[in-house]
Amino acid sequence: RRLEARIEALERDQPRDTPTDLSSSAPAMAQVLDEARRVADTDASVLILGDSGTGKGVLARAIHAWSHRAGGPFVTINCPSLSADLLESELFGHTRGAFTGANESTQGRVAQADGGTLFMDEIGDFPLALQPKLLRFLQDKEYERVGDAATRRADVRIVAATNRDLDAMVAEGSFRQDLLYRLNVISLRLPALQERPQDILPIAQRCLQEFARAYG
Repeated sequence: RRLEARIEALERDQPRDTPTDLSSSAPAMAQVLDEARRVADTDASVLILGDSGTGKGVLARAIHAWSHRAGGPFVTINCPSLSADLLESELFGHTRGAFTGANESTQGRVAQADGGTLFMDEIGDFPLALQPKLLRFLQDKEYERVGDAATRRADVRIVAATNRDLDAMVAEGSFRQDLLYRLNVISLRLPALQERPQDILPIAQRCLQEFARAYG
Protein backbone atom coordinates (compact mmCIF):
# COMPACT_ATOMS: atom_id res chain seq x y z
CA ARG A 1 0.00 0.00 0.00
CA ARG A 2 2.87 2.38 0.77
CA LEU A 3 4.38 1.70 -2.65
CA GLU A 4 1.01 2.29 -4.31
CA ALA A 5 0.62 5.60 -2.45
CA ARG A 6 4.09 6.71 -3.53
CA ILE A 7 3.44 5.83 -7.17
CA GLU A 8 0.10 7.63 -7.02
CA ALA A 9 1.76 10.76 -5.62
CA LEU A 10 4.52 10.68 -8.22
CA GLU A 11 2.05 10.28 -11.06
CA ARG A 12 -0.09 13.09 -9.69
CA ASP A 13 2.90 15.42 -9.53
CA GLN A 14 4.19 14.53 -13.00
CA PRO A 15 2.97 17.23 -15.43
CA ARG A 16 1.41 16.15 -18.68
CA ASP A 17 2.66 17.67 -21.94
CA THR A 18 4.55 20.43 -20.16
CA PRO A 19 7.20 22.19 -22.26
CA THR A 20 10.57 21.69 -20.57
CA ASP A 21 12.85 23.40 -23.09
CA LEU A 22 14.46 26.17 -21.06
CA SER A 23 16.89 27.35 -23.71
CA SER A 24 17.00 31.10 -24.10
CA SER A 25 18.79 33.65 -26.23
CA ALA A 26 18.08 36.42 -23.73
CA PRO A 27 21.18 37.24 -21.66
CA ALA A 28 19.23 37.65 -18.41
CA MET A 29 17.58 34.24 -18.73
CA ALA A 30 20.70 32.49 -20.04
CA GLN A 31 22.61 33.67 -16.97
CA VAL A 32 19.96 32.22 -14.62
CA LEU A 33 19.99 28.89 -16.47
CA ASP A 34 23.78 28.72 -16.36
CA GLU A 35 23.80 29.33 -12.62
CA ALA A 36 21.00 26.77 -12.11
CA ARG A 37 23.02 24.11 -13.95
CA ARG A 38 26.10 24.85 -11.85
CA VAL A 39 24.29 24.54 -8.52
CA ALA A 40 21.94 21.69 -9.50
CA ASP A 41 24.30 18.89 -8.52
CA THR A 42 24.82 20.22 -5.01
CA ASP A 43 22.42 19.51 -2.16
CA ALA A 44 22.05 23.18 -1.27
CA SER A 45 18.53 24.55 -0.86
CA VAL A 46 17.45 26.74 -3.77
CA LEU A 47 14.99 29.63 -3.62
CA ILE A 48 13.47 30.55 -6.99
CA LEU A 49 12.02 34.05 -7.19
CA GLY A 50 9.92 35.58 -9.93
CA ASP A 51 6.48 36.72 -11.01
CA SER A 52 3.66 34.25 -11.56
CA GLY A 53 4.03 32.49 -14.90
CA THR A 54 7.77 32.96 -15.28
CA GLY A 55 8.39 29.21 -15.08
CA LYS A 56 9.52 28.66 -11.48
CA GLY A 57 8.05 25.16 -11.37
CA VAL A 58 9.64 24.23 -14.70
CA LEU A 59 13.03 25.45 -13.49
CA ALA A 60 12.64 23.51 -10.24
CA ARG A 61 12.00 20.30 -12.18
CA ALA A 62 15.00 21.05 -14.43
CA ILE A 63 17.26 21.52 -11.40
CA HIS A 64 16.16 18.11 -10.17
CA ALA A 65 16.79 16.56 -13.61
CA TRP A 66 20.29 18.07 -13.77
CA SER A 67 21.21 16.83 -10.29
CA HIS A 68 22.57 13.53 -8.97
CA ARG A 69 19.08 13.03 -7.51
CA ALA A 70 17.50 12.76 -10.96
CA GLY A 71 16.80 9.06 -10.43
CA GLY A 72 14.86 9.85 -7.26
CA PRO A 73 11.37 11.29 -6.89
CA PHE A 74 10.41 14.89 -7.61
CA VAL A 75 7.52 15.77 -5.29
CA THR A 76 5.56 19.02 -5.20
CA ILE A 77 3.60 20.58 -2.36
CA ASN A 78 1.53 23.70 -2.99
CA CYS A 79 1.74 25.74 0.20
CA PRO A 80 -1.35 28.02 -0.15
CA SER A 81 -3.74 25.15 -0.89
CA LEU A 82 -4.24 23.87 2.68
CA SER A 83 -4.76 25.12 6.23
CA ALA A 84 -1.83 24.89 8.66
CA ASP A 85 -3.11 21.64 10.24
CA LEU A 86 -3.77 19.92 6.91
CA LEU A 87 -0.52 21.21 5.46
CA GLU A 88 1.44 19.66 8.35
CA SER A 89 -0.23 16.32 7.68
CA GLU A 90 0.36 16.63 3.93
CA LEU A 91 4.01 17.53 4.47
CA PHE A 92 5.00 15.14 7.25
CA GLY A 93 2.24 12.51 7.20
CA HIS A 94 0.00 11.32 10.04
CA THR A 95 -0.91 8.19 11.98
CA ARG A 96 -4.29 6.54 12.05
CA GLY A 97 -6.57 8.32 14.50
CA ALA A 98 -4.37 11.40 14.76
CA PHE A 99 -7.37 13.61 14.00
CA THR A 100 -10.98 13.28 12.88
CA GLY A 101 -11.09 11.56 9.51
CA ALA A 102 -7.60 10.07 9.79
CA ASN A 103 -8.74 6.53 9.10
CA GLU A 104 -5.38 5.35 7.80
CA SER A 105 -1.75 6.20 8.46
CA THR A 106 -0.17 8.13 5.60
CA GLN A 107 3.27 9.10 4.41
CA GLY A 108 3.82 12.80 3.92
CA ARG A 109 5.42 14.49 0.96
CA VAL A 110 8.74 14.55 2.82
CA ALA A 111 8.80 10.74 3.00
CA GLN A 112 7.68 10.44 -0.62
CA ALA A 113 10.56 12.69 -1.68
CA ASP A 114 13.21 10.68 0.20
CA GLY A 115 16.29 10.44 -2.02
CA GLY A 116 14.98 13.13 -4.34
CA THR A 117 13.71 16.70 -4.41
CA LEU A 118 10.80 18.37 -2.63
CA PHE A 119 9.51 21.42 -4.49
CA MET A 120 7.66 23.81 -2.17
CA ASP A 121 5.61 26.07 -4.41
CA GLU A 122 4.60 29.51 -3.10
CA ILE A 123 6.65 29.17 0.09
CA GLY A 124 5.68 32.75 1.00
CA ASP A 125 2.25 31.39 1.96
CA PHE A 126 3.67 28.78 4.35
CA PRO A 127 1.86 29.24 7.71
CA LEU A 128 3.89 31.04 10.37
CA ALA A 129 2.83 28.55 13.06
CA LEU A 130 4.29 25.66 11.06
CA GLN A 131 7.54 27.36 10.08
CA PRO A 132 9.54 26.11 13.13
CA LYS A 133 8.89 22.48 12.10
CA LEU A 134 10.00 23.16 8.55
CA LEU A 135 13.09 24.94 9.88
CA ARG A 136 13.94 21.93 12.04
CA PHE A 137 13.63 19.60 9.05
CA LEU A 138 15.88 21.85 6.96
CA GLN A 139 18.49 21.89 9.72
CA ASP A 140 18.43 18.27 10.89
CA LYS A 141 16.50 16.31 8.20
CA GLU A 142 14.31 15.05 11.07
CA TYR A 143 10.55 15.23 11.57
CA GLU A 144 7.58 13.55 13.25
CA ARG A 145 4.32 12.53 11.67
CA VAL A 146 1.17 14.09 13.16
CA GLY A 147 0.10 11.91 16.09
CA ASP A 148 3.38 9.98 16.24
CA ALA A 149 6.21 10.68 18.69
CA ALA A 150 8.76 8.65 16.71
CA THR A 151 11.40 10.79 15.01
CA ARG A 152 11.99 10.01 11.34
CA ARG A 153 14.65 11.09 8.89
CA ALA A 154 14.53 11.79 5.17
CA ASP A 155 17.25 12.66 2.67
CA VAL A 156 15.50 15.43 0.74
CA ARG A 157 16.77 18.40 -1.25
CA ILE A 158 14.49 21.45 -0.90
CA VAL A 159 13.70 23.75 -3.80
CA ALA A 160 11.24 26.53 -2.95
CA ALA A 161 9.60 29.22 -5.06
CA THR A 162 7.65 32.39 -4.45
CA ASN A 163 6.47 35.55 -6.14
CA ARG A 164 6.37 37.39 -2.80
CA ASP A 165 8.95 39.66 -1.16
CA LEU A 166 10.20 37.44 1.68
CA ASP A 167 12.53 40.11 3.06
CA ALA A 168 9.53 42.42 3.50
CA MET A 169 7.60 39.58 5.15
CA VAL A 170 10.48 39.03 7.57
CA ALA A 171 10.43 42.74 8.42
CA GLU A 172 6.71 42.64 9.16
CA GLY A 173 6.98 39.44 11.19
CA SER A 174 5.01 37.09 8.90
CA PHE A 175 8.03 35.00 7.86
CA ARG A 176 10.88 33.74 10.03
CA GLN A 177 14.31 35.17 9.26
CA ASP A 178 16.10 31.95 10.25
CA LEU A 179 13.84 29.96 7.90
CA LEU A 180 14.56 32.35 5.05
CA TYR A 181 18.27 31.96 5.77
CA ARG A 182 17.97 28.17 5.43
CA LEU A 183 15.86 28.33 2.26
CA ASN A 184 17.89 31.04 0.57
CA VAL A 185 21.23 29.26 0.36
CA ILE A 186 21.13 29.81 -3.41
CA SER A 187 18.76 32.36 -4.91
CA LEU A 188 17.69 32.40 -8.56
CA ARG A 189 15.49 35.19 -9.89
CA LEU A 190 13.62 34.41 -13.09
CA PRO A 191 13.18 37.49 -15.31
CA ALA A 192 9.69 38.32 -16.53
CA LEU A 193 8.98 37.80 -20.22
CA GLN A 194 8.99 41.57 -20.81
CA GLU A 195 12.66 41.50 -19.78
CA ARG A 196 13.51 38.89 -22.43
CA PRO A 197 11.53 39.69 -25.59
CA GLN A 198 13.89 37.46 -27.61
CA ASP A 199 12.11 34.46 -26.08
CA ILE A 200 8.54 35.41 -27.03
CA LEU A 201 8.50 33.80 -30.48
CA PRO A 202 10.34 30.57 -29.47
CA ILE A 203 8.00 30.12 -26.48
CA ALA A 204 4.96 30.69 -28.69
CA GLN A 205 6.25 28.12 -31.18
CA ARG A 206 6.89 25.54 -28.43
CA CYS A 207 3.41 26.07 -27.01
CA LEU A 208 1.92 25.69 -30.49
CA GLN A 209 3.76 22.40 -30.97
CA GLU A 210 2.62 21.10 -27.58
CA PHE A 211 -1.03 21.99 -28.23
CA ALA A 212 -0.86 20.53 -31.75
CA ARG A 213 0.38 17.23 -30.31
CA ALA A 214 -2.17 17.27 -27.49
CA TYR A 215 -5.12 17.82 -29.84
CA GLY A 216 -3.83 15.73 -32.71
